[in-house]
Amino acid sequence: MQKQAAIKVKQQFPLIIKRLGINGEGVGYFKKTVVFVPGALPGEEVVAEAKRVHPKYVEAVVKKVRKRSPHRVKPPCPVYEQCGGCQLQHLTYKQQLVEKRDIVIQALERHTNLKIDELDIRGTIGMDNPWLYRNKSQFQLGEGHGKIISGLYSLNSHRLINVPECIVQHPLTNKVTQVVTQILNDFHIPVYNEKTGKGIVRTIVTRVGIQTGQAQVVMITAKKELPRKDTILAEIKKRLPEVVSVAQNINAKKTPIIFGDETIHLSGKEIIEERLEEFTYELSARAFFQLNPILTVKLYNEVKKAAALTGKEKIADAYCGVGTIGLWLADGASEIRGMDIIPEAIEDAKKNAAAHNIPNAHYYAGKAEVLLPKWLDEGWRPDVVIVDPPRSGCDEALLRTILKVKPKKFIYVSCNPSTLAKDLQMLSKAYEVAYMQPVDMFPQTAHVECCVLLVKK
Repeated sequence: MQKQAAIKVKQQFPLIIKRLGINGEGVGYFKKTVVFVPGALPGEEVVAEAKRVHPKYVEAVVKKVRKRSPHRVKPPCPVYEQCGGCQLQHLTYKQQLVEKRDIVIQALERHTNLKIDELDIRGTIGMDNPWLYRNKSQFQLGEGHGKIISGLYSLNSHRLINVPECIVQHPLTNKVTQVVTQILNDFHIPVYNEKTGKGIVRTIVTRVGIQTGQAQVVMITAKKELPRKDTILAEIKKRLPEVVSVAQNINAKKTPIIFGDETIHLSGKEIIEERLEEFTYELSARAFFQLNPILTVKLYNEVKKAAALTGKEKIADAYCGVGTIGLWLADGASEIRGMDIIPEAIEDAKKNAAAHNIPNAHYYAGKAEVLLPKWLDEGWRPDVVIVDPPRSGCDEALLRTILKVKPKKFIYVSCNPSTLAKDLQMLSKAYEVAYMQPVDMFPQTAHVECCVLLVKK
């Protein structure tokens, strides 16, 4: 058998881009080797240059576009090519929705043996205006030209790109982050340096209630002591009347994870409020809440549609966060039991249920794979289980529990097609995929959310 010729670093070669990869990069094949090319689009013919050669694939860059995609556009953001935040600003929005559905299909092809051509995979639900939608920013701090800058790391590096105005962020998050950065500059507060481990402030996390206009700032620090704390708080109050909640979170570890375990309330309220249709939610500093409120309403309505409740069903809501999905469905259920491992989120969920006078929603701190079997033993069996897990997907113990509990319906809300596909493969022992509905929660990025209805075989 003839041995396949190896591709060498810096080698240039022609490449036809077949589809978009899970991270938004162009995917093509050269000498039977898969090649990933950021910035290249499906249908394009490019000259690629190999940057990194791995045993099973090659990472390359575009040297020249010989044949352009009709869907290629000029990205409107001035730092788009340097910043790692967005991956698809160079692709028309209409086509982004098409490619995101294909990203879901690719994950199913890779991780399942489901018959994909027999599945009902619907067109991606998108936004009328796919900009200025994010209600939360987490901007790292660093130094540039002798002053503090805030921004995002360049792709696959720790080079900080100054982002004074991010066009996918809600304008108020940009304003608050920039003013707080300026305050830290004015009072010469030392920023944390990853290499030396010296300095104090690492990250500014800003969240806004888009419907309420309230803003919350969390300063992530490497130490508990925050120099000139009272002066900083007084300046935030003076310069940013929209900020109604300020907190400090301490993260002394050398880690890419933003939040540490200890959060200290510094001034104003401990929460901000956000409204989604008739619901108002209280959000504490670390509580999970969807980043795109406009599409969240569409996503939750898809969950409601999938659940098709009659008023008699018992619902288990795993990874429930502050109770957003459960409260959305409460009027059609006899009882909802939500669970999450973050105690503060459960406290917020209880307050949210009480505030909306929803007596049939109950919330518990703990793991779903522990609580569900306990409830089963007590004689409480859910008709519908809903999960909205983190990017890592469902805990395997939870999936085993689902296969044991066997609710009639299982609704999976996913933010990661790869872990979704792996979990669907395991669930396919007892469940059929009724349909999949991709939702574009994060326009201009390669991320795609998906609502999947599974029914018991």
